[in-house]
Amino acid sequence: MGAGSIIAAIVAVAAILIAANVVITGGLYMTDTLTSSIKEVQDAKNEQLKTEIEISNITANGTCIDVTLCNTGHEQIREYSQMDLIVHYRSVNGGDMRVVWLPYTNGTPDDDDTWTVTGISPDMINPDIFDPDEEMIIRIEVDDSDPMKYEYINWLQITTPNGVSTSKYFSG
Repeated sequence: MGAGSIIAAIVAVAAILIAANVVITGGLYMTDTLTSSIKEVQDAKNEQLKTEIEISNITANGTCIDVTLCNTGHEQIREYSQMDLIVHYRSVNGGDMRVVWLPYTNGTPDDDDTWTVTGISPDMINPDIFDPDEEMIIRIEVDDSDPMKYEYINWLQITTPNGVSTSKYFSG
């Protein structure tokens, strides 16, 4: 009868040790995952804090808008297709307000409601990457069938891939 009690005690202790091992291993895994997630969020916030852009000039001519964008921060901007451009303008046809999100195109913006990068200066380091202290020239083409009215104030917003934005009013 004494051996049965000893075997039961050994099984109970083994079960407790296995359960403790599972709980500790799971806890360590959760802690590691949480730590990694917090680090990723902090890295993204740090990148966002170092990113600054500013629109220095806008010239518009009916359907074509040329924008000079300055990188006044400390981060490079690479993924132009991930940037958001929104134009808010009053159209010639009836004076209706148009709010348009414009997709990026690699070539010349022949299609209506698109934009592209026509140049970066000075672009001596990291060609085709918008580095700090550089200026980017953006060409926007709005819908030919519904151009901007000249006598109204319009608005443009540009947002980087990490969520930093700038906006400016301009005349059409």
